[in-house]
Amino acid sequence: MTAAAPTAVPEEHHRSRPRDLLALVRPGQWVKNLAVVPLALLDTHPWGAADLLRTGWAILGFTLASAVVYVVNDLADRERDRLHPVKRHRPIASGRVSPAAATVLTGLLALSLTGWAVAGPAWQWWPTALYLALSLAYSQGLKHVPLVDAFIVATGFVLRLLQGALLVGGRLSEWLALCVFSLCLMLSLGKRRHEMTAAGRAHRPALRGYTLAFLDHLVVLVAVLTAVSYVLYLRDDAALAAGASFVILLSAPCAVFGLARYLQLLLVEEGGGNPVHVLFRDRVTLVNAGLWAVLVALALLTHPSG
Repeated sequence: MTAAAPTAVPEEHHRSRPRDLLALVRPGQWVKNLAVVPLALLDTHPWGAADLLRTGWAILGFTLASAVVYVVNDLADRERDRLHPVKRHRPIASGRVSPAAATVLTGLLALSLTGWAVAGPAWQWWPTALYLALSLAYSQGLKHVPLVDAFIVATGFVLRLLQGALLVGGRLSEWLALCVFSLCLMLSLGKRRHEMTAAGRAHRPALRGYTLAFLDHLVVLVAVLTAVSYVLYLRDDAALAAGASFVILLSAPCAVFGLARYLQLLLVEEGGGNPVHVLFRDRVTLVNAGLWAVLVALALLTHPSG
């Protein structure tokens, strides 16, 4: 006798568990909002309790908006995700969360996001709304267009930064915006490179517009742009530049080293599939980031307020 092959449980008959629903909104990715939105505070010195509260409000809005995008994207991509060695374990692709349950969750998140916009300052939610519109357009087709897919992802992080600056009433530095954009574009391109080496091009149509050599050139080009824009931000626009030029000079090598370490992980060690894990679990990156944070904190403390 031979054992019968296991049969898949129909999606609509599978009962979704709270843990799987939580995994669907990817709380591990919320650190992107924590890392980008508060950058608006760099040009708002000294800080007050109101600034911190407004920054928290911006983080909440983008967390809700990104959760909506994650669920909608996983709903649209569930068949394609089943072909990927890692993404096939996502809640919808694996069948742990039914499409009906995911649709209900999307509605609840959208309702919460609407309440966030209504309760906040009038008309200052437009960066979050623009992010949501771009992300939904991305999910519905733009993610299949080579280069456009990566540029939309990077633009979403600039909108995070803009939302934080808008709510705290600070001026958004053009150099800082360019630095955030180019850094996130580098991470997005690095993720696509890793996907090509790990699973080929079949699961993501946009990958047909890339080659490994092309991505390698793009990643290095954008890394250079990130370093240059960071240094120009420190020199021309940073609120702490006038009183702490020596400390700022020391922080620049930390930024360049961080970029070089990421390129090493991506191109030499074939990592980069999950930029959050790469940046927050690599010990060398964490030590370098800690040193950079200490230097920036010293610059802030030595810069006279007022």
